[in-house]
Amino acid sequence: MADEMVLRAQRFVNTTYNNGSTLGIGKLEENGQTGWPVMYALTRALQYEMGITALSDSFGPTTLATIGEKYGKLDETTIPSANFCRIIQSALYCKGYDGGDIDGTYNDRLKAAVGKLHQNMGVASTYPGSSLWPKTTKGLFNMDAYVIVAGGSDTIRSVQQWLNGRYILRKDYYVIPCDGHHSRDVAKSLLLAIQYELGMADGVANGVFGPGTQSGLKSHTVSVTSNATGVWAQLFTAAMILNKNTVAFGDFTTAVQSTVQTFQAFCELPVTGAGDFSTWASLLVSYGDQSRKGTACDGVTMITAERAASLKAAGYKYVGRYLYNPYPDGDLPEKQIQPGELATIKNAGLRCYPIYQTWSRSADYFNTNQGVRDAFEAIDWARYHGFKAGTVIYFAVDYDAMDGEVTSYVIPHFRAVMRTISENSGYNVGIYGARNVCQRVIDAGYASVCMVSDMSSGFSGNLGYPLASKWSFDQISTITVGSGSGSLEIDNNIASGRDTGQGDFDAGVSFDGLDTDLDKDAYRASMLTDVKNYLESIGVPETGGDGWTDSDWATLGGISTTEAFGAVVDADWLFTSLARTLRVRKALIQAPVMWELRKLNPLDFAADAAVQAGLKDDCSTGWGQIFAKTAIQARNYCIGEGIINGTGLDYNNKDDLRAVWDKLHDDQEYNIRSVAYTLIFNAELLGIPRPDLTGNVQVTEACLARYNGEGPDAEKYGQELMGLYNVLENYNALSRAA
Repeated sequence: MADEMVLRAQRFVNTTYNNGSTLGIGKLEENGQTGWPVMYALTRALQYEMGITALSDSFGPTTLATIGEKYGKLDETTIPSANFCRIIQSALYCKGYDGGDIDGTYNDRLKAAVGKLHQNMGVASTYPGSSLWPKTTKGLFNMDAYVIVAGGSDTIRSVQQWLNGRYILRKDYYVIPCDGHHSRDVAKSLLLAIQYELGMADGVANGVFGPGTQSGLKSHTVSVTSNATGVWAQLFTAAMILNKNTVAFGDFTTAVQSTVQTFQAFCELPVTGAGDFSTWASLLVSYGDQSRKGTACDGVTMITAERAASLKAAGYKYVGRYLYNPYPDGDLPEKQIQPGELATIKNAGLRCYPIYQTWSRSADYFNTNQGVRDAFEAIDWARYHGFKAGTVIYFAVDYDAMDGEVTSYVIPHFRAVMRTISENSGYNVGIYGARNVCQRVIDAGYASVCMVSDMSSGFSGNLGYPLASKWSFDQISTITVGSGSGSLEIDNNIASGRDTGQGDFDAGVSFDGLDTDLDKDAYRASMLTDVKNYLESIGVPETGGDGWTDSDWATLGGISTTEAFGAVVDADWLFTSLARTLRVRKALIQAPVMWELRKLNPLDFAADAAVQAGLKDDCSTGWGQIFAKTAIQARNYCIGEGIINGTGLDYNNKDDLRAVWDKLHDDQEYNIRSVAYTLIFNAELLGIPRPDLTGNVQVTEACLARYNGEGPDAEKYGQELMGLYNVLENYNALSRAA
């Protein structure tokens, strides 16, 4: 919603500072909405008015020092010009305060706004009156809020205001938000506060949980009998509150003691009920007390008999190992579970939990298709190594995902992972990442437990966030155990008991004969040529056909052979994944999908429109042109046979029928899955063996024919698709053999 005074502020900046000069203040969009672009422009304008030549978006040390050196404080007696005052007024409006008309006058309304700003910041007792001081001016020219926003906590806000009020005069302490939300800045400010109370001088205190801070805290235990009142009790209860523990800010009472015991038990700390060093550490930094000895570990080194003995002797029970190494010739050749390794782990009396990671180090890795692919590959590798049903597979988010990226990228990725794992295996989904990522995915229902990368204490997803509610392994330090041939470097993890890994394993399965991704560089062009030649040989031209002219075909939505081929090859990863999981030939699924895409015609689109309008209950739809009734029957059969997991539906129930039709129409991945299940179901309908990796010609052709029903037309359909199958299988076989 546009704000008239913010709009006036934007116009003031544009009129005064964007007039063809070279100030570097870009033209603002005049939309009446506050935001960083406005604050950056106002900051540059302020710098210009103070005579700073190198303008910057940042309200940094130079800007801060210049205010102090030139003016000391800003009020009606020191502000040098009307435009300087207009900048202050504009900033106040952008922060939601009444700065008076943007008229360049430090008037009573502006003074009242400054007083309210200082009160909300918690610094009114330090800065009484109506003057802006350098640090509060810095706090004005950003997007931090000093009132409760978006469900913030009043108790957290009281802590934020207390910190500001008590420490604002310290050199390296700056105004933090008072919005009721924990954050990176608040976490650092709490550490600064502790360092100040430990007696560290300005310039020494740095907000880092270093050796001096740790040493000092070891002599500042708080409890009902020690330091129960005063600043240390306040700092401790503040830390408890910021970690979302429900306590009153202030004294260390018996109620606080009880909550501390609950927190300690949750974090697998010794349950003392006191604010001892380990508890302080867990409250202040994600990795906590790194001297703790965990019972779980993970690593990139093969567990040999000697190394297993070292782990056992050091008290470890659970070992995290990677299912797959996308770079086996790189610096970590043993990252993937090695042949015979799980037997060694079992024989040593240890248990193993599997981790799946390929790249996963930037937001653009995460999307729905990648989630499906990762899930299928994880299933493949878990079965290859012999992990039993019920195993939790931890999928990695190996970068500092911002909260917005979690929403836009990571959540859709894990939704796809969960659906694929749930439908196609007996495994469970875990997530391996920073605290916020883990909690968000768990809250969304797309992981059951999490492995928390708490060693990455600088990640924004760890700073300011409590330990995730369903954590299973908490990664806190990198250490070396054992010596000689038994020496290995591990990540030392605390175990919660929510997942105990696996202590017994199946024999594993072979990848021999399974389809692989098409070598597109080598075969895509020649494969397209052969597909076109074959289809033309049976009367299917590049476009048109079936009584439609080329121009009508294109105008009414039909696609060409090249386009149908391109769509299928671009989704090659999905066809490969389904074929490997179902142990069938990829061409069996590709052939009907490519054919139906090529054969889409205006009548199909009209039928879709009729279902969407409620004029029909069902029609064939999507890439594979499947009826919802057929998809339900096929999926029910596959569920009953244990081929996939899920709950059966009733095609006589209109709600079920429409829900499946919508998925078939809107979700092409769901549609392609249903094609595969329908082809398997066809074998049951025909009373013949299921299609398998042998590619039996009679079985394949019969299942393809049944895809189009029964009778002479279906037989012809099967014969035509068998020819297409052979073309596709030829190139799939070449890729398998490469």
